[in-house]
Amino acid sequence: MNIDDPSDALFWAERRVLGIQTKLHQWATDDTGRRFNDLFNLVCDPAFLLVAWERVRTNRGARTAGVDGISAHAVRLSGREDLFLDRLRRDLKTQTFTPLPVREVMIPKGGSGKLRRLGIPPVGDRVVQAALKLVLEPIFEADFLPCSYGFRPKRRAQDAIAEIHFFGSRSYEWVLEADIQACFDEIAHPALMDRVRARIGDKRVLALVKAFLKAGIMHTDGTEGASITGTPQGGILSPLLANIALSELDEHFAETWQSYGSDYQRTARRRRGLPMCRLIRYADDWVVMVSGTRQHAEALRAEAAAVLAPMGLRLSEAKTQVVHIDEGFDFLGWHIQRRRKRGTDRNVVYTYPSKKALASIVDKVRAITGRSKHRHLSDLLRQLNSVLRGWCAYFRHGVSAATFGYLDEYSWHRVTRWLRKRHPRVPWASLFRRFLPGKRPTEDGISLFQPQKVPVVRYRYRGRNIPTPWTPIPATVG
Repeated sequence: MNIDDPSDALFWAERRVLGIQTKLHQWATDDTGRRFNDLFNLVCDPAFLLVAWERVRTNRGARTAGVDGISAHAVRLSGREDLFLDRLRRDLKTQTFTPLPVREVMIPKGGSGKLRRLGIPPVGDRVVQAALKLVLEPIFEADFLPCSYGFRPKRRAQDAIAEIHFFGSRSYEWVLEADIQACFDEIAHPALMDRVRARIGDKRVLALVKAFLKAGIMHTDGTEGASITGTPQGGILSPLLANIALSELDEHFAETWQSYGSDYQRTARRRRGLPMCRLIRYADDWVVMVSGTRQHAEALRAEAAAVLAPMGLRLSEAKTQVVHIDEGFDFLGWHIQRRRKRGTDRNVVYTYPSKKALASIVDKVRAITGRSKHRHLSDLLRQLNSVLRGWCAYFRHGVSAATFGYLDEYSWHRVTRWLRKRHPRVPWASLFRRFLPGKRPTEDGISLFQPQKVPVVRYRYRGRNIPTPWTPIPATVG
């Protein structure tokens, strides 16, 4: 595709891609047994490759290179994006494209002190993976169930928390809090490919997906390892493939839920003391809400393990546990617990930022306000405000006012401490007049973000009413 006028070409490419995706999604929805052929031509389509390149180019990892040492940022600066995409398309069409091993990078794992592995594909592989995702996602989204929220379009972590709040407020008091051991690293390729083949009949697309799974890993010590299992975290296609694999778990618990019958029958079942359960999953993090007894919840541990075993997955014995909602549990950064509402006799389910999440943001604020990190206050405030604003935006849908107040005060003290250490010979009164107008650290028109002023709003539970990007908008009469 000619991208001499990038903005115009991208606009028409996105329109074409959206139109084709809408058709694929509609066909997959209308015929749940349909297998799709001749999809490889869409992966090679100039419009799909251009949209895929735009997503890779604007991704946070655009400056990170794979084993070939080339980053998306470097390709953009070279001014040869059109040649890069043309060569990629030619290699795909002639079936000479071969994925390279991913580059292993170890990053901290959620403040636990442990490390987790990311696999960084080369930029060309990222573009092809993004094009594959553009083609495959609308098809598999027609099969994915409402209980799954992670790495899916127009769904977010708040939806999962809202569903837990919904069922926790309706006598689902026992919680199986589960953790899958090294989920992305241990997914069995044959079982995963069987689930992909259930919908995809194009052998060239299947071969491409398998090639990415078997691409190998370039370890940090320079040695190359084989990819026998798993889909490395860091690849654009990996979250979709993980959801395809874990949808086996969704379908199992959905069948169990359907067996309970209608709303009336479920109510009658609960009154007779019979157990019921509901799965809520965000990628490889999931819980099962149980209306029943602790024994009923404990029995689901073995049941879930049996469902996951054919996919090569197993539960972590140390992290999988059954808790009562009155004890509380952490999920996706939130602490969820039922408590007595102040001034009443009612028990209410509350969602708070977890202690672990608060400790994480405090560590980030401490690191950013380190003495030698920035030369000017304005530079510090730009970086710190971005971190604070993002954290508060995520946690504003809960009981977060007190936490926001603490974070506001902590950030203020850290910044003022940085000022005093940065200017040790300047009296505090002079620093206050210069940098703290209105008592807020300010420079060059940039003031310290105030978490305590972020409004706290309850997130509305959307249930099954979450549209996809390809859901037709009903025509309005007017």
